[in-house]
Amino acid sequence: MQFNAKFAALISTLAVMSASVVGSPAPVASVDGATNADDSSYIVSNEAMLHWISTTDAELTFVGEPVNPLSPRAAQNTIVTFCNKRTQNICGGSCSVYNGGPTCLAARGTSCLSATANVGFCDHDNCSGSCNSLDSCGTKLANGFCFTPGTNSIVVGSN
Repeated sequence: MQFNAKFAALISTLAVMSASVVGSPAPVASVDGATNADDSSYIVSNEAMLHWISTTDAELTFVGEPVNPLSPRAAQNTIVTFCNKRTQNICGGSCSVYNGGPTCLAARGTSCLSATANVGFCDHDNCSGSCNSLDSCGTKLANGFCFTPGTNSIVVGSN
């Protein structure tokens, strides 16, 4: 009997340990309080972007092709969301959502952005001046957004 009780305790301990090993990594808080999973590129998935679009209380304006995950070209397009306000680690306010291929987006007044592929953000109009890549975001915000003050245009490349 004593062997069965110890064996059962060992099995339950192993089950708990294996469940904690298999679980997802906990989000890591950055210096400014934003959270992220250990993703250095900070490019969001189509699913994460669509979830944010469907649940945000930000004012959204859609630009480019309609956002439809079932369209034949959906996987080839890049979705970029750029907004004019940052409150602590949340990006919001008035946001534009672009869905499409390579282009230069006018984005005057942008404070933060998120994208499903690497994009560039520039401090001058017409995708000129000093430009940085989203995958080297310096200040990461919640929900895959990057703090990008002074952005006036966004370079969308081919996916």
